[in-house]
Amino acid sequence: MPAAALKPKPLPTQSTATRPVLLELPCEPVRKRPLPAGRPRQWYITHNRRLKAMRLAIALLDTGVYLPDQARNETIRSTAELIGVHPPSDTTCHMVRAFMRYNR
Repeated sequence: MPAAALKPKPLPTQSTATRPVLLELPCEPVRKRPLPAGRPRQWYITHNRRLKAMRLAIALLDTGVYLPDQARNETIRSTAELIGVHPPSDTTCHMVRAFMRYNR
């Protein structure tokens, strides 16, 4: 029997990291590209809100908040302050939780 078969595999919910992973703060902002012209204003608002919610969801996952129920508005807003993003609205906080719920 191969040696790899004898080694117990970690459970799917267990972390395989040997030490805790620190939150990576953005070193350099991503180069911005202009958005396509000619769309309605609401499209740009929704697009930017989705990008912000995605950044916040990733930062929350990096800090150890894995479930949408753990991500209260105060937690999301404190994470936004930590990564240097303007405080999100209630709608954006709801979108962050939706991203976390959808990606499970």
